[in-house]
Amino acid sequence: MFNWDFHLMHHGNGIHHVNVNGSLYPAKAKSRRQRWEVKPSDMANNTLNPIRAIVDGMKLTPNPDKPMIALSIGDPTVFGNLPTDETVRQALKDAIDSEKYNGYAPSVGYLKSRQAVANFYSCPEAPLEAEDVILTSGCSQAIDLAISVLCNPGDNILVPCPGFSLYKTLAVSLGIEVKLYNLLPEKSWEADLQHMESLIDERTSCLIVTNPSNPCGSVFSKEHLQKILNVASRHCVPILADEIYTDLVRCTSPSMASLSSSVPILSCGGLAKRWLVPGWRMGWILIHDRNNIFGSEIRQGLVKLSQRILGACSVVQGALEGILNAPQSFYNNTISFLKSNSQICFNELSTVPGLTPIMPSGAMYLMVGIDMGHFPDFKNDVDFTEALVTEQSVFCLPASAFEFPNYFRIVVTVPEHLMVEACGRIREFCQRHYRPRSSDSSDSNDLDQ
Repeated sequence: MFNWDFHLMHHGNGIHHVNVNGSLYPAKAKSRRQRWEVKPSDMANNTLNPIRAIVDGMKLTPNPDKPMIALSIGDPTVFGNLPTDETVRQALKDAIDSEKYNGYAPSVGYLKSRQAVANFYSCPEAPLEAEDVILTSGCSQAIDLAISVLCNPGDNILVPCPGFSLYKTLAVSLGIEVKLYNLLPEKSWEADLQHMESLIDERTSCLIVTNPSNPCGSVFSKEHLQKILNVASRHCVPILADEIYTDLVRCTSPSMASLSSSVPILSCGGLAKRWLVPGWRMGWILIHDRNNIFGSEIRQGLVKLSQRILGACSVVQGALEGILNAPQSFYNNTISFLKSNSQICFNELSTVPGLTPIMPSGAMYLMVGIDMGHFPDFKNDVDFTEALVTEQSVFCLPASAFEFPNYFRIVVTVPEHLMVEACGRIREFCQRHYRPRSSDSSDSNDLDQ
């Protein structure tokens, strides 16, 4: 017979007696809160997007007489001039029509889909199997999982400067220190290896390498990548390789993993850029660990983290094999367009007094230096780009958002006629505000970092 005085309730790992009124006993006397006080968590308070922090503080009021041209958004779909390939769309339609992918997928992704990614990126120098692939909700989640599995609060990570702001956003929210190593504009944005190495200490848990670069559009040579790998090897620091733009290059640049069998690497990528579908939120981590340094613990750590929130869309996973088989001509056309627009932008701005564009070799971006000494009307790059919107309705992202002042970033995915128009407006703006240097400061260089 059921005892109405109490029944058993499972609570956590223990069992507590509960009486018919539902109260737990034995119970400690607790002070009752006298008023409501609900505050955001430390993690929420420590989460900051540097780009939003700067852009939200700018007064962006376009010139009503000129239509806005936004060269600030790293989304290749914004202007509608870079659609994905028909084979990519059809693969998704087929996956939907099959009705096989309407349910939950495994947290790391369908085995068949992981194998498709492994087959696509595997090479003799860096072989991959399905078990080496974790599918994620875009490359951003891949980066989040990679940082989370490698780092503890109080650790530090090395991040390129200028670099993608998400690294800092994720790390700081987790209590991880960010150390910035310089990229050198005078060397086509190569990493300052001496500076990088000087930052490493016993709490350095990860070296992030972004190649090709956002925001610089630079592509490291094989020789430079090997030098970076040597630094990591000497100090036994694993690498997080952000290679989301790896296929958008106008030169030869191997993956980091293909150049080293000794340094463990988590390579992060996805569909967003090469396949021009950032909104489909499909990314991946490729685990390169041929010396078994990560071992089973890091792999299991990634599996556990992937179980917190199911990531990659199941329907896009179902279409993945077909998507990856898009024709080479589609990819070549994208590369050709980006190269042409980059060249137009570089040529146009190279002859503008006070500006120093740096020709990119990959990705979708071009960085332009501002010699602020020639533009006394403005305090800094934020002031400069804000006024550019006000007067010319052209919005470029100030590189202070990437912690690299006195530059701005241009996205080169806009239609060609808009790129030409935007460069013409930038020229007009600079001609209006340019002032010759006074003789006593003619030898100074405001672009030095």
